[in-house]
Amino acid sequence: MQLALKQAELALFITSPNPRVGCVIVKEGVVLAQGHTQAAGLAHAEVAALRDAASRGVNVRGATAYVSLEPCSHHGRTPPCTDSLINSGVARVVVAIADPNPLVAGKGLALLQAAGITTEVGVLAAEAREMNVGFFTRMQHGRPWVRMKIAASLDGGTALLNGTSQWITSEPARADGHAWRARACALLTGMGTVEQDDPQLTVRAVSTPRQPRRIVLDSQLQISPTARVLEGGGTWIVSAERHDARELELTALGAELIHMPSSEGKVDLHALMQELGKREINELHIEAGYKLNGSLLRAGCVDELLIYLAPCLLGPSQGMARLPELTELSSRMRLQFHEVRSVGSDLRILARLTPAS
Repeated sequence: MQLALKQAELALFITSPNPRVGCVIVKEGVVLAQGHTQAAGLAHAEVAALRDAASRGVNVRGATAYVSLEPCSHHGRTPPCTDSLINSGVARVVVAIADPNPLVAGKGLALLQAAGITTEVGVLAAEAREMNVGFFTRMQHGRPWVRMKIAASLDGGTALLNGTSQWITSEPARADGHAWRARACALLTGMGTVEQDDPQLTVRAVSTPRQPRRIVLDSQLQISPTARVLEGGGTWIVSAERHDARELELTALGAELIHMPSSEGKVDLHALMQELGKREINELHIEAGYKLNGSLLRAGCVDELLIYLAPCLLGPSQGMARLPELTELSSRMRLQFHEVRSVGSDLRILARLTPAS
């Protein structure tokens, strides 16, 4: 199963909106074939592994298939993987974790068992879920897994008071940040960042066959048609106000307008997350300024912080997020360190939001 998860990792940048899955076929202690899920509409992991076996002239009858997610049992963009496994003659299928998709959710295992194939589920389940944390979140809660990336000094500064922020962290940290961009289904920023930095919001520092969707929160629809985030088309602009002329101009540039006002005249963040879930966004990667960061955190729309801390001090500066002043420590926003490691000269921290006690 560890080999199957390594195969799944090879699919990290390509499978959206499908889950990343790996499959390894073993017989008498010998690995016969391996495969991972391809881009949406192409082969799933089990089919890829069976094709690998066929290309080697290997007979998998009587073998065991280790799969990092329950094989699909329905016709989607591709035929059911259960059919391929049953027809291959494998004797046993070991699954890391059941598929949370209601169209599968145990049905794949049941079909395999009905065909006389021995099944086992629960091997490295936590690791398998982590590989597809966004897919599980979308299937179980109808929204994406939201990861907020922040680059800061040790004293929490993300930019000087005049807005200068390039570059606080090292080049290796910036490249690592692009790898996290690449695995996401969509990248989101706000108008403050568009006006201050004019970002492209694309993956450039690492090789990827797929660029994530770009999303800009622009409550008053003020974005300039020359903004680089609009280049190439396909950008989603989320607004609270309507401006027909500006909407026509942006649509002509290939952008899509999403109108989602709250009762306060801003973008309804909770409604937006549900809308992104409907649009099959599994992982949403946030790169925004401290104002939007604060709004998303206060709204409870963030699952995880991806923080790069540079070994420097900025003094008076813009912080990580604009949060309300607290009068007692019991009201503080609680997080749990998920992973801490060095990246270049910087420290990378993954911290997950936890419910207040």
